[in-house]
Amino acid sequence: MRRAYDEELERMHRTFSQMGNRVNEAIYKAVKAFVTHDKELAKKVIEEDKKINAIEHQLEQESIELIALQQPVTGDLRKIITVMKACADLERIGDHAVSISKSTIRVKGTKRKKDIEDLISLAGDKIMRMGQDIIEAYVQYDAKKAVEIAERDNEIDELANQIRRDSIEEMRKDSELVLGATDYILVSTYLERMGDYITNISEWILYYDTGEIQELNTHHTLEKLD
Repeated sequence: MRRAYDEELERMHRTFSQMGNRVNEAIYKAVKAFVTHDKELAKKVIEEDKKINAIEHQLEQESIELIALQQPVTGDLRKIITVMKACADLERIGDHAVSISKSTIRVKGTKRKKDIEDLISLAGDKIMRMGQDIIEAYVQYDAKKAVEIAERDNEIDELANQIRRDSIEEMRKDSELVLGATDYILVSTYLERMGDYITNISEWILYYDTGEIQELNTHHTLEKLD
């Protein structure tokens, strides 16, 4: 009985990792589509998000069933809660990749500003690396690495603020950039929120390690356990 239970936990562990890889791919494609003005690639991100949502739903249901049927305690319970909460954060990151893709479709053909798009590309690269690293930290339940990843969210916040400042300045100088720059501001917010959700996952890894809910960034609010 215990062996079957452990195998189920391990299978959920692998499924979460696969979901994380899909989300990271969505981030890459969404940002690439936005800065290269690739409408077709943006549509693929939107379509592929259905699979991410399905995996999140699957993991949530399996977590609930394990808790109900096995009534796990201490470490096992924390492991299940960690995967259930962290996969919800991954799903929300995927949603923001979809939002970036929708911006790509909406602004195609409007006047753009390469300097700002370069900043967006840089922020996207940093988010993707954070996403890859947080999956590795989750697989290893590496709390130290999780804390280090959360600290890198400050870089995303700084880039997002710079994108917003530059976008507002460009709108003031050139009215033809108003539509495009408005979407730059929106995309900066989506990237910033992705960083917040990666920080969430860091906090859930720390929760598994310590049994305590801790906030790793003061600007960021962790979803509390019910």
